[in-house]
Amino acid sequence: MNFNGVLFVQQPQQVVSGHGVNLFQDTQNALGLYLHIPFCFHKCHYCDFYSIVDSATRHEDRQQHFTDALISELLTANDKSPLKVRTIFVGGGTPTLLQPKFWHQIFQTLHKIVDFSSLDEFTVEANPETVTDELMRLFAQNGVNRISIGAQSFDQSLLKVLERWHDPQNVSKAMNIARNAGIRYINLDMIFAIPSQTMDRLNADLDAVLDLQPDHISDYSLIFEPNTPLTQKRNMGLIQPIKEDIERDMFEHVITRLSQAGYDHYEISNWAKKTQANQDLPVWGNRCLHNLLYWHNANWLGFGPSAASHMNGHRWKNLPHLGKYIEGSPIPPTIDHEYLKQHDRIGEQLMMLLRLREGVSTAWIKKHIPDSDVRHQTIKELRDINMLEIRDNYLRLTDQGLFVGDAVIARLL
Repeated sequence: MNFNGVLFVQQPQQVVSGHGVNLFQDTQNALGLYLHIPFCFHKCHYCDFYSIVDSATRHEDRQQHFTDALISELLTANDKSPLKVRTIFVGGGTPTLLQPKFWHQIFQTLHKIVDFSSLDEFTVEANPETVTDELMRLFAQNGVNRISIGAQSFDQSLLKVLERWHDPQNVSKAMNIARNAGIRYINLDMIFAIPSQTMDRLNADLDAVLDLQPDHISDYSLIFEPNTPLTQKRNMGLIQPIKEDIERDMFEHVITRLSQAGYDHYEISNWAKKTQANQDLPVWGNRCLHNLLYWHNANWLGFGPSAASHMNGHRWKNLPHLGKYIEGSPIPPTIDHEYLKQHDRIGEQLMMLLRLREGVSTAWIKKHIPDSDVRHQTIKELRDINMLEIRDNYLRLTDQGLFVGDAVIARLL
């Protein structure tokens, strides 16, 4: 595969999920695409993803220039034959803010460069205010089978804290529009531990989510990212973060409520509705296959400003700057180039697999981590303090370790 002037040789590499579920037969079949559409009609105060405030009606020319550049970049990945892609994920920004006519151009290009017969999952992120019949029908007609809706909370006052401007009632409307258009899978993104949130208000949010019965739920504890307006407000004393012990209680409560409601807690912050015996679903059920691709350290190519890529240990990122992205078309400027040596790749894969509740098999550890590796001692220390455990021949985070999972996992890098 030739991409941005670099030749990548696909090396066979079996990628196996826990308990023997073979998700990706080799790296070619594991390939995913990520497209970043940076436009937002309002910048949420907690968000640190690259985005620019835009109105489709006021800046149509800018959307056209971006679309032209994105299409040109996509075409650079076109080899002699269409790409065998398992997943496509479109994030932002607010991808559904892009006008339908520009989406149509992007879909035309994707159908030229991607073998859709190998595509299992095609996800687009959406703001509930921008989900329309026209757009959802266009999505469904072009292979999109999963929508991820940013709900965050159903409490208007908590949304205001986040500077998240949508009507909570429109979440259910957006879900109905997507379902009626033929979109099979729906995820709701939620946030907890929002300043001023109480356990009662958290329960109300969970009630609202469970009433809607999405196929998948992502529920993240609020993170105060550097250089965001929300962090600046915290530093100025204008808002008070939730205390750590209360945040822990909230996290445990989310786990309990969603698990009791029939959702499989398969990753630290992700839940999938459990499948029934009579349901015609793939082996991964309602889990997000694209994110599983990330967590299994498979390959993906990123397109659009700020999009990251990983191919066989090579990592790079497009410069997060729309103007320079357009100017550099079809080969945008890139940053953060690195090549991970085998030792580091093993460490990173261990770290990513431990995010999954099933963990990583002890057989995988024995095969890939030499007895002399210091990580064996680190694993022992983390087991001694009840952060890691071995269950059914899998090393995994304990219930106690889940809350501080990122810190625990970082020790193994």
